[in-house]
Amino acid sequence: MLAISTADWNAMIALFLYPFVRILAWLATDPLLGNRAAPNSVRVTLAFALAMVIVPTLPPPPPVALVSGDGLLILVQQILIGVALGFTLRIVFMAVEFTGQIMSLQMGLSFATLFDPINGAQTPVLSQFLTLFTVLLLLAFNGHHLVIGALWQSFHDIPIAARPLADKGILMLLEWAGALFKTGLHIALPITAALLTANLAIGMMTRAAPQLNIFAVGFPITLGAGFVVLYFAVAYMPGIIERFWMHAVEVAQAIMRGIAP
Repeated sequence: MLAISTADWNAMIALFLYPFVRILAWLATDPLLGNRAAPNSVRVTLAFALAMVIVPTLPPPPPVALVSGDGLLILVQQILIGVALGFTLRIVFMAVEFTGQIMSLQMGLSFATLFDPINGAQTPVLSQFLTLFTVLLLLAFNGHHLVIGALWQSFHDIPIAARPLADKGILMLLEWAGALFKTGLHIALPITAALLTANLAIGMMTRAAPQLNIFAVGFPITLGAGFVVLYFAVAYMPGIIERFWMHAVEVAQAIMRGIAP
């Protein structure tokens, strides 16, 4: 009769539990599935499926009891690693949303808002448009495969072990957060420049004709100029956003190597 000891049960559970927790923490902060609109059952099912695929490619975990100090340390580390990976990729969507907010503010569309399921709050319409544009672009060039590949690579860069994480990756993550503003301003620069020119022209018209109703004339001009420039700028956005996505995946892998013990 086959007898399985407590240590064997502990090893079998740990072999699946630790990768499952890391993947679930990543999905909880993922820009696509880490929002309130995605059911928890979908995240748990997807984490279970990815863990079933990834676990056979991993080395056996260290012989540490699950209910122990080292076991708790490993569990917390897996959560932190997954959250760091998901937050790194979420910066892309935050930058795109920041771009939409800048455009809406310049065009006078900041009052036109919709419910954003990713953040669970009201966001401008242009932010919603650019967010959906980014999601479709990610799926178009198979960026989700790159993201899953980065997740798989994280298990090899940071093996499951009861060792403290390094702080170099945390500093890299904080520096990467600054790309939110830099990239957002870069994408919104054409519309910002065009609307600045339009506002200067409206100011000169108001100076020449003080009786001109600035509110009745200025709003249609800024709104129309903004949409015209956005129409031509959309053709150049896929290349910029795709490069930003590729860079985000590279940064995520570098952060995983930076926090490796």
